Amino acid sequence: MSDTRARPAAAAGTWKLGDLTVNRLGFGAMRLTGGTPFAPGGGASDRERSVAVLRRAVELGVNHIDTASFYFSATRSANELINRALAPYPDDLVITTKVWPGRDPSGEFWWAEPEQLRGQVEENLRQLGRDHLDVVNLRLPPSRADGSLADHFGVLSDLRDAGLVRHLGISNVTSAHLAEARSIAPVVCVQNAYSVDAPGTEQELLRECGELGIAFVPFFAIAGGRREEGAVSADDDAVLTVARAHGVSSAQVRLAWTLEQGPHVLAIPGTGDPDHLAENVAAGAIRLSAEEIALLGSVRRG
Repeated sequence: MSDTRARPAAAAGTWKLGDLTVNRLGFGAMRLTGGTPFAPGGGASDRERSVAVLRRAVELGVNHIDTASFYFSATRSANELINRALAPYPDDLVITTKVWPGRDPSGEFWWAEPEQLRGQVEENLRQLGRDHLDVVNLRLPPSRADGSLADHFGVLSDLRDAGLVRHLGISNVTSAHLAEARSIAPVVCVQNAYSVDAPGTEQELLRECGELGIAFVPFFAIAGGRREEGAVSADDDAVLTVARAHGVSSAQVRLAWTLEQGPHVLAIPGTGDPDHLAENVAAGAIRLSAEEIALLGSVRRG
């Protein structure tokens, strides 16, 4: 009990990414740089505040940080902020990154060919100051919604065998992609967009991951359908009703609901605001009743 008071990120329990144990309440680094890579135009973040947020997250018990080399703005890089704030890294800290998307210096996205993935992995290694990556997610482009990931995932499997990568995951995928990836190498996590207002069909992959013992890691759990635009103050009536009952914010309810979806479900809310960080981490201790979970289930579309 004393540990969860001092390190509240532990309140939601733990899960294993392969042989790496993480608290289920983690941190996403995307918003540390100001704006997002997918919706640029936000103001530059304050470097020292971003560093302080990362250090405070670890103090609160966060030991799972999600990042990518393409999380950068004109003046900030999420990976380099992580390196500055946290190196030498705590022994229990797990850093997850992703490849296949890249961005050129102007910020425009490009998609790597299989032979370019090693360069993306090495870029993450260099920026983070590490000799191996804990987990690398292969993030599929929208154009591959019905296509194969075998060529790209096969390269990551080789990099895993070479010791540059410890564990592999996949992102923005379907059940068919998961089956294809598992035929090539072990998969420790699936990272997809998912939130309380997601279509019910998206529950199917979440359930499948639970049956297979694979972590399901939602992104946009707070923003929902607004995705890169972020959360709004006005929320669905069901979410607001539960938030009032617990005396918490709607964002905290969305995170609590996410964690209620199964012991294999992780949360990686991101922020550059220290107050929002504290709220997000505190959401791991919120316990929803069966009636509240059912009420929030009515928010889902489809």
